[in-house]
Amino acid sequence: MYIYNVTINIEEAVHDEWLGWMQEIHIPDMLATGKFSQAKICKVLVEEENGGITYAVQYTTGSKEILQQYYEEDAARLRQDGLARFKDKFVAFRTELEIISEH
Repeated sequence: MYIYNVTINIEEAVHDEWLGWMQEIHIPDMLATGKFSQAKICKVLVEEENGGITYAVQYTTGSKEILQQYYEEDAARLRQDGLARFKDKFVAFRTELEIISEH
């Protein structure tokens, strides 16, 4: 299993709108691709020097190949909506995690 992790710092002025969009539109759209089995939104509890509120959004998938299919088939389209709505109001970086064990 793999986790596609997107860490996002969102400006406080648009935070509530962004969080609603994530929960009601973006995450359902991500899951609708059929490439992810679940998603979590985790609030990062460390305050950022530059302000804003930081989240780690984690999408679970079964293989690197499925994640690669997401990049090739869906990523550009799904990222574009967030960019159009919240341009210059957030910074994001993405990481891929491999689940080694769960206890």
